[in-house]
Amino acid sequence: MRNNSKPRKAHHSYETKEQMIQRLKRIEGQVRGVSKMIDEDIYCDDILHQIMSIESAIKGVKSLLLEAHMKSCVVNQIKAGETEVIDELLKTINKMAK
Repeated sequence: MRNNSKPRKAHHSYETKEQMIQRLKRIEGQVRGVSKMIDEDIYCDDILHQIMSIESAIKGVKSLLLEAHMKSCVVNQIKAGETEVIDELLKTINKMAK
């Protein structure tokens, strides 16, 4: 864990940020839709399929963010001599794999 109290910031391109934000907005809409389906007593199997679609969409955002993180944040920190970022990344990837 980092001792530095200064918060770190990501430095992603405008296009990458927009892509992630648009995907998350769609996911928000899907979640609201599932809530409405439950409220309207829609058949469980139909709801489960919608939830699986949400999970898939979240995985897509997660993959996009991981790629952007590795290409920008991790590279920049390694260039700055902050090699502990490698251990941090490995911990994150291990958690994601579970």
